Amino acid sequence: MIIPIGSIVNAIAVLIGSFIGIKFGELLPEKVKRISFQCIGLFTIVLGIKMAQSSQNLLTLLICLILGGIIGGYIDIDRFIEKKSEQLKLKINSTNKNFSKGLITAFVLYCIGSMTIVGAIEEGIHQDRTLLYTKSLMDGITSILLASNFGYGVLFSAFPLLLFQSILTVSAVFLEPYLPAALITEITAVGGCLILAIGLNILELIKIKVSNILPALFVTIPIYYTIQYLS
Repeated sequence: MIIPIGSIVNAIAVLIGSFIGIKFGELLPEKVKRISFQCIGLFTIVLGIKMAQSSQNLLTLLICLILGGIIGGYIDIDRFIEKKSEQLKLKINSTNKNFSKGLITAFVLYCIGSMTIVGAIEEGIHQDRTLLYTKSLMDGITSILLASNFGYGVLFSAFPLLLFQSILTVSAVFLEPYLPAALITEITAVGGCLILAIGLNILELIKIKVSNILPALFVTIPIYYTIQYLS
């Protein structure tokens, strides 16, 4: 049985970073928290643009976003996550108004990208955890900054992160033949668009229900192969 040690370390790094960020955030004056919040928004936009530009087929990117948005909007993933987040918020007696936003923002940032996919596959097939350990360090540092502004929502993102990456690791033997480098690139590009949307939300430039576009990541696989077949 494959034990997803890399993902466990990753989740622990996020938990530790979040605890530090929450305590650190309590010491910061509101004006300092606000400017750091805006800096996170700017960085998120730059990261999203960089990832989105990796796409080698803009038609694939467009179709995946539209189709994913239609699916997510129809089943209203955003409403479901908000409901579950509010239930969790009540259970832990949190008064943070950014709890749900923090959970979703952190999860998308931590789980969308080539490091997540390739790292999980490398651990599952070759037991090589180098990428996931590197990602753990990066996520731990990022969680300090996020949690200082978003609070406990970032901390609780460690649990869906652990589940998501663990599933990828355990399924790696079966998934690897169907996830060539070109496909991972397109998934990363779609993820970049979602991260860009999160950055815009953080800066309050526009309100995009990013959760409702999450299915775009999964429809990328059939869309990619369909376009390859028709080419």
